[in-house]
Amino acid sequence: MRRPGIRSLAGGAAGIVAGVIGGIALSSVSAASGPTPAALGLDAVHIPPVLTRPGEPVTLRYAIVCAPSDDGEPCDGAGSVYVRAGQSGGFQLLTLERGEDSSDGRYFVDLPREIASSRAGFSYYAILRDRASGATITVPAGGAAAPQRSVPLRDATEIALGPHAFGRDRAADTRVVAAAWGSGVGEAGLAGSRELGFVGPSSFDVAADGSVAVLDQVNGRVERWTRAGVKATNLEVSGGLADFALEPGGEMDVLEPPSRLSPAPILRSFRSDGTPRWAQRLSDRTWAKLAAGPTGPAVQQQPSEQWLPVGEHGAALGRAAQAAHGRPGRSFANGRDVVVERLGVGELRLAELAGDAVVRSWRITSTTPLGEVQLAEPHGSHLVVVMKTYTDDRSEYLVLVLDRSGLVNSFAVDSLEWAESAPLARFRLAGSSLYRLGSTRAGLSVDRFDLEISR
Repeated sequence: MRRPGIRSLAGGAAGIVAGVIGGIALSSVSAASGPTPAALGLDAVHIPPVLTRPGEPVTLRYAIVCAPSDDGEPCDGAGSVYVRAGQSGGFQLLTLERGEDSSDGRYFVDLPREIASSRAGFSYYAILRDRASGATITVPAGGAAAPQRSVPLRDATEIALGPHAFGRDRAADTRVVAAAWGSGVGEAGLAGSRELGFVGPSSFDVAADGSVAVLDQVNGRVERWTRAGVKATNLEVSGGLADFALEPGGEMDVLEPPSRLSPAPILRSFRSDGTPRWAQRLSDRTWAKLAAGPTGPAVQQQPSEQWLPVGEHGAALGRAAQAAHGRPGRSFANGRDVVVERLGVGELRLAELAGDAVVRSWRITSTTPLGEVQLAEPHGSHLVVVMKTYTDDRSEYLVLVLDRSGLVNSFAVDSLEWAESAPLARFRLAGSSLYRLGSTRAGLSVDRFDLEISR
């Protein structure tokens, strides 16, 4: 199965890929020097092959993007990949070659078979550079301290979905939130226009008691729906499309994109009354998703394509500390990590890890194209997965409940995406229920779907 191209998977970062060129050779050393920081005007995109199958050849591809040159010539890039079999020991140096396929990243290297087929997987990082300026960037940001880690799927449970039947989506069990557009308490902010599109509340979360908190960044607040009613708490946020997470103690985390006041993405942490606790810049250029981790908030950052902790035990972590603790999967309270990889438009791979060892894994194939994975979380002995399935003119979200034997349950839910939100913030799992953030011309909604599964 062909791995997804840079353009198909990297989201907003994909626009930087075109026009990248470079040169190559091959050599080896026993180890590499430490990572070097990114320089202004140099960027990169890389989709790591985090889950591989036995005997599968592995090619690492990178897009390198430099600042425009005075003569108008494209970026003259180069790079070295430091790779090893397994998850410890010395690294071998491989020099990137230049290819012609810019959609997959012009710079590539084929891994030696003895590394790609290692029973312990392999780990690696890259130092990429602009030949003209000498600027460098390390991907992932932690370099040798927190390299990309790939593990083999040797006994993956195979699930073939076949073609998806649209129009048979499941109705919600309960509508928890119904809010008209507006600025009053119990209403939801709306910005934009018919020409440019509309933006509504960008994210939400569900507390342990079942109350629903919606980040209404348009109105600069969080609204919480409980059995007693609706309460609004003002927050000092920029108003951009942000992600949102509740911490167990009631603290609130808001992950903001760059803005006029802050050229870099920032995670802002607030007390339950809305007063600021701390604000911390991310290690990487941008982000995909925020989640509450076992010890604090964690962010899936790019171009590292790793989950990095941004806070720990109530305190912020600096950029270097974030980078030094990057992991390929999201960590959960059960001590396990869940790793997700989408290949092309018809295959999804998932694995639950204990440390760097695969505990259980799945390989899902579909005749109908599969889009982004909104959610992949353990629930007792099950794994709950939510991903988009689509054609040229239709889309729905597919909910899968998996266990070690295969597919336990599945159903589809309507997208309800009239207003824009943060890209991976439309679903939350709380207890045995799945919650969906939706929007129509009439307003905002949060619906609950009871999964009817035991732990």
